[in-house]
Amino acid sequence: MKRLLILLLSVWSFSAQASPALPGDIIADLNALQSQLQEGELSSVVERATAQAERLASGNQSDQWASALYQQLAAGALARQDQPAAAADRLAIARGLDGVDSAQAARWLREEASLRRAADQHDQVIELLREWLTNQQDIDTTWQLIRLLAQQEHWEEAADWLEQALDETPELNEAQQTLALAVYRNAGQGDQALGWLLDGLSAQSDAADWRQAAGLAQQAGQAGVAAGLWETAWQLGKLTEQEDFWLLIQLHLAGGTPARAAEHLERALNEGDIVRDETHQRLLANAWRQAKDVEKALNAWKALALHTQTAADWRAYGQLAYAWGEDEQAKQAFARASSLGDKEAEQWLVSFN
Repeated sequence: MKRLLILLLSVWSFSAQASPALPGDIIADLNALQSQLQEGELSSVVERATAQAERLASGNQSDQWASALYQQLAAGALARQDQPAAAADRLAIARGLDGVDSAQAARWLREEASLRRAADQHDQVIELLREWLTNQQDIDTTWQLIRLLAQQEHWEEAADWLEQALDETPELNEAQQTLALAVYRNAGQGDQALGWLLDGLSAQSDAADWRQAAGLAQQAGQAGVAAGLWETAWQLGKLTEQEDFWLLIQLHLAGGTPARAAEHLERALNEGDIVRDETHQRLLANAWRQAKDVEKALNAWKALALHTQTAADWRAYGQLAYAWGEDEQAKQAFARASSLGDKEAEQWLVSFN
């Protein structure tokens, strides 16, 4: 607020030369009010500046320029009294008066936007920044507008402005990257977000970037891409926790690469990273079955049946062997299931007689 007040105090004298000439008594009065403002006589400044502004508002261009400057002084005093909304209203009046050149009106528009932001008048700030950007190329203001639109959940418009911002911003900082991803996701443009994020991924990217990319791929319905990203990050050593391993398995199974899931499971079982229990062996058997690797799938199902010694698992092993033309294995599996009391397996055995 202090910086804004300095701007409000200084603008009129610098811009006066490009605007309609002012009578000497008006200049003297403005200078006197500015001195009072600097000395903290805020109420007096608001009262006097308001009266003068209203008196001169309907006059010629010179009068209206003076009226605008009085409104600016009133705005300065109101801002100093922690009344940013009222101060912004005065600048809105000032920049709409005849006699105010476009450059000065633009400066007051920016200052009004800052005041309305301080007053939490976000919708008005958005309107002001839109107006500013229709006449100015200002990348910092574009990012401000995107952030405000996101805060107000105007996602589609935020995405439109984001396209322009990305074209004009060579390298995004962390805050801009986070904002861009949030806008794309919430605007329903997951593919664009993913493509943009993938362009920036490298071996130097941290784990959070890889996780975010994989998450976006899942949201976009690209399970295979998600699995590939997680696999790459795993191989690069970016993801090392046990929950990362299990998500890797799930992503491969969902993404159409079950053989990679099975290979990871088999390696983890052989190296003792996971316990060789029923749950893990069943997951391995199903992964090889899904991958349609006949030899490995049958071996895994046989190992599972030997571990559990349940009729259901022997029968499932037999059915899989039968489906793949491995009749001898199927017959042995059904016989074992039958010996454990499985009636359905007995019916399967009939087909071999």
